[in-house]
Amino acid sequence: MAKLNPTIDPVAAAQIQKMKEEQEAQNIFKKGIVALRDFIAPSSIEYFSTYFTIGTRFARTYYVYGYPRNVFTGWMSPLVNLDEVLDVSIYVYPVESQVVLENLRKKVSRLEAGIQLDSEKGRVRDPAKQAAILDAEEMRDKLQVGEEKFFRFGLYFTVYAQSAEELEFVGHKVESMLGQMLVYSKPATSQQEQSFNSTVPQMSDMLQIRRNMSTGALSTSFPFTSADLSQDNGILYGINMHNSGLVIFDRFSLENGNSVVFAKSGAGKSFTVKLEALRSMMFGVEIFIIDPENEYQKMCEAVGGAYVRLSLNSSTRINPFDLPEVIDSEEADNALRSNLITLHGLLRLMMGGAQAEIAGLGQQAVVAPVLAPSEEADLDSALIETYAKAGITNDPLTHRSPPPTISDLYDVLLHMGGNGPQLAQRLRKYTTGTFSGIFSQQSNININNPLAVFNIRDLEDELRPVAMYIVLNYIWNKTKVDQKRRILIVDEAWQLMKYEDSANFLFSLAKRARKYNLGITTITQDVEDFMGSRMGRAIVANASMQILLKQSTSAVDVLADVFKLTSEEKKRLSQFPVGQGLFFAGQNHVHIQVVASPTETDLITTTPKPVVQSQVDITAPNEGTIL
Repeated sequence: MAKLNPTIDPVAAAQIQKMKEEQEAQNIFKKGIVALRDFIAPSSIEYFSTYFTIGTRFARTYYVYGYPRNVFTGWMSPLVNLDEVLDVSIYVYPVESQVVLENLRKKVSRLEAGIQLDSEKGRVRDPAKQAAILDAEEMRDKLQVGEEKFFRFGLYFTVYAQSAEELEFVGHKVESMLGQMLVYSKPATSQQEQSFNSTVPQMSDMLQIRRNMSTGALSTSFPFTSADLSQDNGILYGINMHNSGLVIFDRFSLENGNSVVFAKSGAGKSFTVKLEALRSMMFGVEIFIIDPENEYQKMCEAVGGAYVRLSLNSSTRINPFDLPEVIDSEEADNALRSNLITLHGLLRLMMGGAQAEIAGLGQQAVVAPVLAPSEEADLDSALIETYAKAGITNDPLTHRSPPPTISDLYDVLLHMGGNGPQLAQRLRKYTTGTFSGIFSQQSNININNPLAVFNIRDLEDELRPVAMYIVLNYIWNKTKVDQKRRILIVDEAWQLMKYEDSANFLFSLAKRARKYNLGITTITQDVEDFMGSRMGRAIVANASMQILLKQSTSAVDVLADVFKLTSEEKKRLSQFPVGQGLFFAGQNHVHIQVVASPTETDLITTTPKPVVQSQVDITAPNEGTIL
């Protein structure tokens, strides 16, 4: 008698089955299988005989089948650094040396037999067979003593494009570039699925197209000998646009820590420099900034820096007669003499530069000093006497006495013979005239902060180069006290290049900065004026790091001549988007994209829209978004 199964309600059975499927799906989801697949899977993929599509992008995979007899170190660098989107896969299979030795012995025997047969039949000698025998014998010797090992090597790469026409262009470009090195490649016709699987990172060599290579030959294919500027130490400057790597660099690891930044207005030069300053501070580097346009105040206040505003109405005073409190005995002996030389240049700028410019040399000309030799001699005597009256001599023990001021120098010039009274009259506007006060009294600032910004925006145009000169000297004196890592940022440096004395002083700092662990960053947008100056070119030559962002068309030719740019780099220099440019470090340079986090961008941006939004958020936090 047969046993009957109990009757099951179809609706209940369907519900039970659905619950089981949901439970199984949940278990799979908990294991991460479905979630991972959903994250990495493309929206669609379709294979054709010579290409395939991933979503809206076209792609094609190639394999390398032919290599030259000799390969050079880094032969894959052009492929890795190619300015195109591609994936490269390398497969290396070690082979037992004993197996290789046996195969080489058989190969040599066949080749020698072939040569002997050709000789008996009177055929012309085949150079290829002779070369093959030499290579095989050399490999046998090296394998026998363990000097070399043997490998099977496979190389595949996938190129991507936005259209079929672009895919053809990119593929031809890559094949031609490799063909110039006698490295031959082909598309994996009718095997695009297998070849694509061979280039994704899943260690699946489905093509199995390989070439025999020894250890020496294999080492030349090391894929990371690219145009990278990454170091173990340093700060992030941006993204390497050649290979999407990171540009991490320490400017103090070069011959000197100086850098120059050239860009047209709005190209992102101040953004780049402020980003470098913020990140350098995280590594304990002190930053000094000369700010002519009030661009650094927000960043300074955000990090608790010292913000010094220089103007005729402010209470800030800087005395150019201050002496550095150096510890080094040699520097202490020369402190007064060095400051006297600096004061000569400053006073020539004060008393001669403005008059020469008014005389018709124009704003673009380099203004030469107008002090006669006899006036220079009288000025030198007056400076020495001014310090002597304050009790300061060449003896370092006297350097702690209160220094004199320009007003003291004015009194000495006024009461001395020769050219003294005439020089005093030319100096009077800085003591009792229009420009009195700011530089004619004792200093009332003593900056002890990792970030110090000197704002000179509110100074008159005639006073700006004088103020920049005095601030540079103040920072230089502070640098000589203790040799920490410091960066001095001179924005709108073309204003100093207009005057020979201030240009010479900046060049002198650039030459001597390395000794005191100081890196000087020179920023300018007037490239023609800066490079037209003899001192300007010398400053660029003494900078181990240069950053060239987007340039005006007229400046491209000048920079291309100075930096020996290629025709492609020259063409791109005027077409770079904001934040992109050429990054030079020593003998290497790369195409860089400067990147910042949202927090960094909010602190350092000077574009109108973010600034307005920031002000809205601060002043009206509960008012909503104002359009």
